[in-house]
Amino acid sequence: MDKADVIIYGGTSAAIVAAVQAHKMGKTVIVVSPDKHVGGLSAGGLGFTDTGNKSVIGGLARDFYHRIWLHYQQPAAWNWQQQAEYGNKGQGTPAMDGTERTMWIFEPHVAEQVFEDYIRENNIKIYRDEWLDRQQGVKKEGGKITAITTLSGHTYSGKVFIDATYEGDLMAAAGVSYTVGREAVATYGESWNGVQTGVLHHGHHFKQNISPYRIPGDAKSGLLPRVSGEDPGEKGAADKKIQAYCFRMCLTDKPANRIAFPKPEGYDATQYELLIRVLDSGWNEVFNKFDPIPNHKTDVNNHGPFSFDNIGMNYDYPEATYERRKEIIHEHEVYQQGLLYFLAHDARVPAAIQQRMQTWGLSADEFRDNKNWPHQLYVREARRMKGMHVMTQQSVLGESPVPQSIGMGSYTLDAHNAQRYVKKDGYVQNEGDIGVDIKEPYQVSYGSILPQREECSNLLVPVCMSASHIAYGSIRMEPVFMILGQSAATAAVLAINGNKAVQEVDYTQLKAQLEKDHQRLSAR
Repeated sequence: MDKADVIIYGGTSAAIVAAVQAHKMGKTVIVVSPDKHVGGLSAGGLGFTDTGNKSVIGGLARDFYHRIWLHYQQPAAWNWQQQAEYGNKGQGTPAMDGTERTMWIFEPHVAEQVFEDYIRENNIKIYRDEWLDRQQGVKKEGGKITAITTLSGHTYSGKVFIDATYEGDLMAAAGVSYTVGREAVATYGESWNGVQTGVLHHGHHFKQNISPYRIPGDAKSGLLPRVSGEDPGEKGAADKKIQAYCFRMCLTDKPANRIAFPKPEGYDATQYELLIRVLDSGWNEVFNKFDPIPNHKTDVNNHGPFSFDNIGMNYDYPEATYERRKEIIHEHEVYQQGLLYFLAHDARVPAAIQQRMQTWGLSADEFRDNKNWPHQLYVREARRMKGMHVMTQQSVLGESPVPQSIGMGSYTLDAHNAQRYVKKDGYVQNEGDIGVDIKEPYQVSYGSILPQREECSNLLVPVCMSASHIAYGSIRMEPVFMILGQSAATAAVLAINGNKAVQEVDYTQLKAQLEKDHQRLSAR
């Protein structure tokens, strides 16, 4: 049995930052990571950072982006292009901020190296490819977790535990209440939660009338692949549907570093018939989210009505078995690899698009042990804890006070499509894509990373934290996860020092320590 003061389950950016913070505060810490590669999405292809208002990103999160900046100050970092050629485009902010000595846009392998540096510099004990036994692997006594056991039979004993996974597996296995899917608008008095039929906030919807039937206009011919025949539900109603997942891909147009898109085993061109109809309608935005990162590479995200988001194919992922999750991840790989291959090779694709797509390929120097494919699926949302405080739309929009700030968020209310359905007029449409601007940064409550006391008194949950679906749409950004990871670890140490439940930590002490460590708890 391995023992430490703080046991962190997960390999995400939040997990590594939490481990560093616990170590810096003088506690022993063990990271039990189901992942071989650390850093989650931050090292898994999401290099075009969702910064929001970067002024509220502090602490170790800001240090991470400072280290990225330091890396790209080295001439050797620019091996495929000159720094001057790259430009300085970021998401609502310059990619490189010389004044603040931070950089917000980066290659996946660079981010992973920063996380590995954190582990090495702080001598963090980490066990990789260790998967929690979700049926029998959590031992509790008196409302406290005493140890967790993985499928390999290893047991880890600690005083406080942190679930820093995207899925919330430790939280769920510990008997903590959670929810999956979308609440009704009436649940918390929100307007952007639940089913949002007819709401088309971004460009990720069908702008022209497109028939979803195999024979256009003939319902009897059956639906094309990847269109649901189910009723979408009443507007504002709750459901268990999950916003779509995808892989954030690191592509390159540098021939010397480019690998042609592979034809995946199981490739089926009929899966993309709907896309051909979209292209035939005149839609021409295939390359709109090929966002530039250094060295002639991109962070490619979903864009348009039929794109890299695999809509409707992830509903059971949050609570699925490991085996089922592997199937879902594989299906997403085949879909997305097939989509790239289709655009580059199918004769029905407009020539201009096809020729341009053929100038792109996978980056040979990224994800080398995974056939140059990202090792992390973008799990935009899975379980969400029902904690001591629920962050809601009103919390994020500044319409209700947030108690006991442990960090700040600032990104828009952002949810991706949850379903693709047939409207009453017989045409196809997507549903669930929401984008609502936030005027000012908002505080995130300590209570939102705390379970109910009676359910568990020594667990903190900084990723699958307590928020409504639409509030989580803003909170779920990688810088915020790092912020909450650091704050969770700080609270864990204070709970150990005071021999208290995490729910009893003195917030005055917590706030003082967070401010000492340069967390930004309020707008300046």
